[in-house]
Amino acid sequence: MARLLDISPLVSERLPVWPGDTPYRRTVHASFENGDRALLSSIETTLHAGAHADAPGHTLWGAGSIDQQPLVAYYGACQVVKVSVPEGGRVGPDDLGGEVAAPRLLIRTDSFPAGRFGTRFAGLSPGLAPWLAERGVVLVGVDTPSVDPFDDPRLESHLALAQHRIATLEGLVLRDVPPGLYTLIALPLRLEGADASPVRAVLVDGDGPEIVYYWQ
Repeated sequence: MARLLDISPLVSERLPVWPGDTPYRRTVHASFENGDRALLSSIETTLHAGAHADAPGHTLWGAGSIDQQPLVAYYGACQVVKVSVPEGGRVGPDDLGGEVAAPRLLIRTDSFPAGRFGTRFAGLSPGLAPWLAERGVVLVGVDTPSVDPFDDPRLESHLALAQHRIATLEGLVLRDVPPGLYTLIALPLRLEGADASPVRAVLVDGDGPEIVYYWQ
């Protein structure tokens, strides 16, 4: 029996976003309470809210929008690793504790608080990008709002990952996910020209004809 682990935060108006970015807001235009025949609403939000996929063109000019990215990067064999780095530090190859075991790597830092926007979360080292590329990694994901620390104005790791054509997922919820091997499903929306897309990121744990769904 396989388990489906939801690693996406709840998207609501309580969801913290990057300071100065557009928070999530849902507006109801029609409702049963008002006598309408259907519920109809719209949303306004940054594309970087909650669990999301960055396009390489988010930080690298001409590198491509999210609708141009190959979906194969966001589906398939995945490894979750747990690391320990100082507040505001960067995760490097030595912190991963050995060779990677899958082409998609999710890094659990436990450095971003739930329910508020903390600024002392861990980022990735720019040198991690070529190291991962040499080992065939096509995607890296983090449990923080950014692959760079909050106070990095140059977004060095964003640029390094884009230059090495490694897809990125940010804003994942990994705190209760044991390290190990899984199947990742985290497909971005086909948003024309966009710099990112929200995703519903899940991990499939085990295999078999029956799937049991576990949510946060």
